[in-house]
Amino acid sequence: MTNPLEENQRLTTRRNLLGRSTTGLGALAVSSLLGREAMGASLLQGGDSSVPHFAPRAKRVIYMFMSGGPSHIDLFDYKPAMRELHGQELPESIRRGQRLTTMTSGQTSFPCVAPMFDFKRHGQHQTWVSELLPHTAKIVDDICLIKSMKTEAINHDPAITYINTGSQQPGKASMGSWLSYGLGSMNRNLPDYVVMISRGKGNLQALYARLWGSGFLPSQHQGVKFRSGADPVLYLKNPEGIDRATRRRMLDGIERINRAKLAETADPEIEARISQYEMAYRMQTSVPDLMDLSDEPDSTFELYGEDARKPGTYAANCVLARRMAERDVRFIQLFHRGWDGHNNLPGEIRGQCKDTDQASAGLLTDLKRRGLLDDTLVIWGGEFGRTIYSQGNLTKTNHGRDHHGRCFTTWIAGAGIKPGIEHGATDDFSYNITRDPVHINDLNATILQQLGIDHRHFTYPYQGLEQRLSGVEGARVVNGILA
Repeated sequence: MTNPLEENQRLTTRRNLLGRSTTGLGALAVSSLLGREAMGASLLQGGDSSVPHFAPRAKRVIYMFMSGGPSHIDLFDYKPAMRELHGQELPESIRRGQRLTTMTSGQTSFPCVAPMFDFKRHGQHQTWVSELLPHTAKIVDDICLIKSMKTEAINHDPAITYINTGSQQPGKASMGSWLSYGLGSMNRNLPDYVVMISRGKGNLQALYARLWGSGFLPSQHQGVKFRSGADPVLYLKNPEGIDRATRRRMLDGIERINRAKLAETADPEIEARISQYEMAYRMQTSVPDLMDLSDEPDSTFELYGEDARKPGTYAANCVLARRMAERDVRFIQLFHRGWDGHNNLPGEIRGQCKDTDQASAGLLTDLKRRGLLDDTLVIWGGEFGRTIYSQGNLTKTNHGRDHHGRCFTTWIAGAGIKPGIEHGATDDFSYNITRDPVHINDLNATILQQLGIDHRHFTYPYQGLEQRLSGVEGARVVNGILA
């Protein structure tokens, strides 16, 4: 395939350049100065020809993102000694001058709060799981609990941006966009990267479209947000009076114009535009079929929960995620909002778990039954965890926990991940990591590894750096969790 940069530079004659300057200094700069960085490393719709680097274990990813920061202390990272710590001041030797958020930086006391829920051991390895997660407890032998996740970010937006893009700074490419760019499509009738959002009953942190944006990558690789209701994808339906044949003729005419402009400018965004017009046309028939759950048997809703019958719920999105996996969508991301437990954490987290526990476990069980778990990587987790010390009044009914990035828990399963294990450990306060730390960029490097990609060599030139999803330095694959 002709390199778009070389073609663009060939076309930039003096006469051509002066002619195009009438469109503004921006076009002049793009055509003559930005070079490969702006034009993109590859426009192959089948993905970057350099990847995969080796045989992959995973073909696709389902990422259940619990936006707001689930409390690992109240769900997974339990220690009986915590009961004895309740009400005691968190020692300064444990806090070690940690940077605090504005929500608790003014506190003069930091009393520990033990989990308000019962924990029991489950599975072959006798893993502690909260009573709030009875369905997850049943699949604990199929998942790997990483109890030693960590991040430097302490506020929601930079933390969510960080774990989804490898950087706390906005403007970088999201994980799904990286995979679309690198590996290409497995289904020409659906997007490579689909996002669905549900909301819980707790504090709802904002989610910005840049979290599934393509950043510096060609725009055809950005995530497509699916909504509940009659129009799952905005502007997909034909306007009144326009039938499918008319739409086809319109698209053919637009493509001829775009191809002519592409031959003149070699602008990769024109190629992306052509591709997206065609994808939207094909989605007019594929999306309604995908979203229609009327062909699902009653056993599906028994497995995922009755909420799965209600469009827009987390449970319904989990059923759709399985249907997308069956149709070989590359990256499926479910954002569930409401985990920001600054006040009334006992009540809010109970509601959040009620909304998500059965459906999350049901999705994993369903994938396993259908033989899809062997090549589907499934991830459950948020941007950080919560503190053991209380935010606000120390009571059973209205206490909260602040953000905590020093350690938190994520679980991962399928596609070559060791099942039924716990990786990493924390101290008795679930405050500091004592063994096998896993940075969020290490997790991203491991996800890429399972998809056949060496994160060190999966790069894109931008702003003078070889950008990586795993960050520009220091990330490593977590080999301890790989089968």
